[in-house]
Amino acid sequence: MELKISPRRRARECAVQALYSWHISQNSVEQVELAFITETFVTEQDMKGVDVPYFRRLLRGAIENIEAVDESLRACLDRAENEVDPIERSILRLSAYELQFELDVPYKVAINEGIEVAKVFGSDDSHKYINGVLDKLAPKLQRK
Repeated sequence: MELKISPRRRARECAVQALYSWHISQNSVEQVELAFITETFVTEQDMKGVDVPYFRRLLRGAIENIEAVDESLRACLDRAENEVDPIERSILRLSAYELQFELDVPYKVAINEGIEVAKVFGSDDSHKYINGVLDKLAPKLQRK
């Protein structure tokens, strides 16, 4: 039996992919969002089951606040940010954005969602790294 993934989890997964694309391509958030939604609509990995407004809010919010997000993460990383795997960095950025700016999302949910997304997209142990960084970050943001 396959577990149904929540629309918000799917929104986070899509937002991580789009953030990664934005980071790699250096395109504008509008270009990335349009390409992501357009291409995703025409592939098997469609946007059914995705909270699209939340996807947009996460993507735009993370990019609009990228300096603050990166600044908050720096103190919690064990290496230079450019040495963090780009997928892990995208997951951290999204989760840090949620911790910092989406205050209606409980911190435990933001951390757990980051871990779960890392299990899907990251390397074998990346979810442990994500967990460690976010566990350090939450108290710094007065979210614990």
